[in-house]
Amino acid sequence: MEPLWSQEAEPQRQEAEPRLSLVGYKTHRRDRGSGAPKPRHRKHSRGCQVRGPLSVGHVAVVVDQGSGFTKAGFAGEHLPRVVLKSSSLVSIWDRTAAQPGVRGEPGCELASGVARAHPIKHGVVTDWEALEGLWERLLVGGLRLSPEQWPVLVSDSPTAPPKGREKTAELLFEALAVPACLMANTSLLALCSTGALSGLAVEAGAGVCHATPIYSGHSWHKATFRLDVGGSTLSRYLRELLVAACPDLQLQALSRKVITQLKKRCCYVSQDFEGDLQHPERHHPVCFSVGSGCSVHLSHERFRCPEPIFQPALLGQAEPGLDTLAFQALQKMPSTMRKRLANTVVLAGGSTLFPGFPERLHQELEAQCRRHGYPTLQPQLVAKPGRGTAVWTGGSMVASLHSFQQGWMTRAMYQECGSRLVHEVFD
Repeated sequence: MEPLWSQEAEPQRQEAEPRLSLVGYKTHRRDRGSGAPKPRHRKHSRGCQVRGPLSVGHVAVVVDQGSGFTKAGFAGEHLPRVVLKSSSLVSIWDRTAAQPGVRGEPGCELASGVARAHPIKHGVVTDWEALEGLWERLLVGGLRLSPEQWPVLVSDSPTAPPKGREKTAELLFEALAVPACLMANTSLLALCSTGALSGLAVEAGAGVCHATPIYSGHSWHKATFRLDVGGSTLSRYLRELLVAACPDLQLQALSRKVITQLKKRCCYVSQDFEGDLQHPERHHPVCFSVGSGCSVHLSHERFRCPEPIFQPALLGQAEPGLDTLAFQALQKMPSTMRKRLANTVVLAGGSTLFPGFPERLHQELEAQCRRHGYPTLQPQLVAKPGRGTAVWTGGSMVASLHSFQQGWMTRAMYQECGSRLVHEVFD
């Protein structure tokens, strides 16, 4: 099978720009020939050493854990093998016994004694017990493997608290007993999926949006911005719009799944939001059958649904839109780097798949540059069709490269130094 990574990334970059490539790489195989880098030791605090490169008997498992869905598969493959909802049904009574006073969040109860647990909210892990159950379903139930035999690469939110990495290491090494792990920034992985190591990653997922500058493989945390609007927020907003337009009991009773289908199949991003609102002839109404003789009519709701990504004020939020955050991320970078980063603006995440999203973001980003006195900045967007799984794809690539084998944290290192070592290995 030809590797995905031999394809050239677009757009073309300067010759000096380092690029990732897996030309000649064979799926599920590591090259251990004489050309492989020799083991080296890096001294760390507390007398710890990082030993490399990683040498285990299995190809790595790649896991992209998101607010809406978590994806898992094997390094070197084109697509994840398992995609699961990150939320799960749990017994309120069992959790109450373990944690007195915990009754689940308001509105999460689905039936007597049952609630839906959301381990990840806005890209940040909030329920580690539920996350452990999700990982077990992914690795044991989905991929049908024994975790203690497989190294794992896991994605990490650009704005997740540092303590979360320690708890992730504890989960992987103590609960699942994996032999090694690698934690990688979702923005870096999104960039890697296009073959780039420098650029601006603009992510819009189910729970959160990020604008993160990456330069030579390193993310700039002080220039990273987040917006707590995502696909789940937009689905709730679409329901509100539909009920407001037609307060029908059947519409109010539509399941979350149906609302999500409506959003994905019917909604699009307007290139002139205010103009489209004022001119009904631009609304392009559609009728969508949802079964049981019920039909849903959508008109202006089609382009109003995704607009909060660009105008969070529509939801009552004071934060700037994603286009403004992307510009601010570029603006915060040193002037010598801005043009290079603007030349590769990589879109990633399921909420960037709305028709018209790349064009609108490009239009708004260019306007921001002109408005604030940066006429020489000409943002070039990279919007690949598979950007909904770009983070996982980048992880599949990274976990297959020899240049990244030095960065793994092994179980022996964890046992010797503890979970705090993640800050020295992965930062």
